[in-house]
Amino acid sequence: MVGDPAYTRRLLLGHGLGAALLLPKSVRAENDRLRPAPHRPAAPPPLVVLDPGHGGKDPGAIGVSGTYEKHVAFATATELARQLRQAGKYRVALTRQEDVFIPLDERVDIAQAQGASLFMSIHADAVLDHSVHGASVYTLDARASDAQTAKLAMRENAADRYGPATPSNVSPEVASILASLVRHETRVGSARMQASVVQALGHGIKLLDNPARHAAFAVLKAADIPSVLVEMGFMSNAHDEAALCQPAHRAAIASTLRRAVDGYFAAPEPLTRVSG
Repeated sequence: MVGDPAYTRRLLLGHGLGAALLLPKSVRAENDRLRPAPHRPAAPPPLVVLDPGHGGKDPGAIGVSGTYEKHVAFATATELARQLRQAGKYRVALTRQEDVFIPLDERVDIAQAQGASLFMSIHADAVLDHSVHGASVYTLDARASDAQTAKLAMRENAADRYGPATPSNVSPEVASILASLVRHETRVGSARMQASVVQALGHGIKLLDNPARHAAFAVLKAADIPSVLVEMGFMSNAHDEAALCQPAHRAAIASTLRRAVDGYFAAPEPLTRVSG
């Protein structure tokens, strides 16, 4: 029996196990620390969905010199996408890759279908008063923060309306509670992103008075994705229009927005998308 190889292996294994159990607790702890951790697949980087406003048959605001909002919005969004990808910390998608018209609800659907962590719609406004200029940032709210913002939301929403879907596998009561919790968390995340954008834009980009505003923008109505709408300036103001036509100025805006995204995700308790 002693010469049995199987018995010898069992004996050695038994001694090895006993020896391991007799090791001092500190040595066993160090061995456990040095033991390779079980492999867990890394979570994918957060997905940032950029939404260049308007497109195709919808030019958006038309500048005093004839510049189309849709073109400067797309140029800035693509530059921001380039900078975010270069940073290597995010996945990035655009709601449109070319000069095409996409309804507002489809823009929201694109972000939701891809599981976006953050949604940013990029625009440039126009008003009757050509002296008004500067950037501003908007979040969703049923009531507009001011009359100018209410009119802006009406213009942006003119082509479309969006209503959040209700989960089909739960009772209406539970669905209402879940939707309320998700909307609250999303509002908190949107407000945090708005603050990050305002702070970043404030370093070098002219801002409107009270630049953090809110209204019922249809494109911000994703109940489960923190969302902001950035107005880079006013196409109705000659200074803003001329600046937005310059690649260097658009790159500077994109750089500030990239820093805002960095600030948002670097917060102590970043908001994660709730999936259902």
